[in-house]
Amino acid sequence: MEADPGAPTRHPIAWRDPKFFDTEELDAEMRRVFDICHGCRRCFSLCDSFPRLFDLVDESDSGEIDGVSSADFPSIVDACTLCDMCFMTKCPYTPPHEWNIDFPHLMLRYRAKQRSDGEARTTANQRLSETDKNGRLARFLAPLMNWGADKNNRLSRFFMEVIAGIHRAAPLPRFHNTTLLDRTRKNKIAVNGAAPAHGRKVALFATCFVNYNSPSIGEAALKVLAHNGVECEVVYPRCCGMPQLEQGDIARVSENAKKTAAEMTYWIDKGYDIVTLVPSCALMLKLEWQLIVPDDQAIKHLAEHSYDITEYVVAIARNEGLADGVKTLDGDVTLHMACHARAQNIGNKAADMLKLVPSAKIDVIERCSGHGGSIGITKDFHEIALKVGKPAARQSLEFDNRFIASECPLAASHIVNGMERLAAENPDSRGLPGDGRAYHPIELFAKAYGLIK
Repeated sequence: MEADPGAPTRHPIAWRDPKFFDTEELDAEMRRVFDICHGCRRCFSLCDSFPRLFDLVDESDSGEIDGVSSADFPSIVDACTLCDMCFMTKCPYTPPHEWNIDFPHLMLRYRAKQRSDGEARTTANQRLSETDKNGRLARFLAPLMNWGADKNNRLSRFFMEVIAGIHRAAPLPRFHNTTLLDRTRKNKIAVNGAAPAHGRKVALFATCFVNYNSPSIGEAALKVLAHNGVECEVVYPRCCGMPQLEQGDIARVSENAKKTAAEMTYWIDKGYDIVTLVPSCALMLKLEWQLIVPDDQAIKHLAEHSYDITEYVVAIARNEGLADGVKTLDGDVTLHMACHARAQNIGNKAADMLKLVPSAKIDVIERCSGHGGSIGITKDFHEIALKVGKPAARQSLEFDNRFIASECPLAASHIVNGMERLAAENPDSRGLPGDGRAYHPIELFAKAYGLIK
């Protein structure tokens, strides 16, 4: 039955239909999909969900899916990171194929069922999904929180592992007393009126990660846009909901999506494009929200006017032309293509943007980092996340380039962590290349412009 039915398409998530949560119907659908996966096994090299599924089948008495107990299904579901790579790059049976396989959204459905039955996780990844609460708290306690989260602080990390389920060796994002919103309100950047793209206007969706954990990414983006004549306003109504989606809390994502889209309509109606700084958030605005709330016109309107930052810079280059001043970087770049950037099906815009830098040498890695949102730092999955991301980390060491970059800051950090692990295991290793840190591609582009150091 394998064929080439065309580009994969996604159906709306029928979470309002009572059948969505029906135990017997869900179990039957899990078995139908798992049986097809077992017969295909093309996704064995992706996340740990598939090896777990195949091991359960192979170790059963029948050697088929009918020999696997439904009680073992949660172990398969837990390992899915919703990266969408099986759907986008591997599965030959995605819609419009008649078998209609959407493995990530089936895992989402199972988690939503767990939540409706009161079986939702209460470990670290549940609490870490409250990004806005954590970020607001950090504005007052950032130094203390960073001290406690440092992986070299063995005592605090021991207790975090025991109490919160956060692996003691997993690097954690740092917090800041001042958010990106705070910084931009105090320091306005002058817009280059002579730039070819002068007249464009952007509402920069800060994203929870950049707003609270890495404002420097947002500052680099603002400087690049302003230098190219783009008037910018930084906006951050709330988190896009990807952390809650990972937990199966679809109803909460729906409500936040409707509120955020209604608020963002104000900027769109004033002629602003919506630009995001993290591909997971762009994926939510462009695609996932429409599948969760397909009848909301504001959400559709927002999707039509939303762009990744790299996508937007490439559009400026192609349509109006970039402002002068881009110089050669002082080193080559290893660029990881983030899974949620790939899932948008817009091409590798980060690579396209960095190729605009004179004499740029870009080595692209199209392998999952393994981090998977909050799952990669948990006690149960950190080592698995490192295993999944090991090929990307190994490639990064082999390229030995000055810069390591990814549009997903968590993926970039995780790859560097994997590189450190591999280098420590190899007595002949020269250690990490460059300064041992990871960059967002827009930071490297700002460096090429001489806008940041």
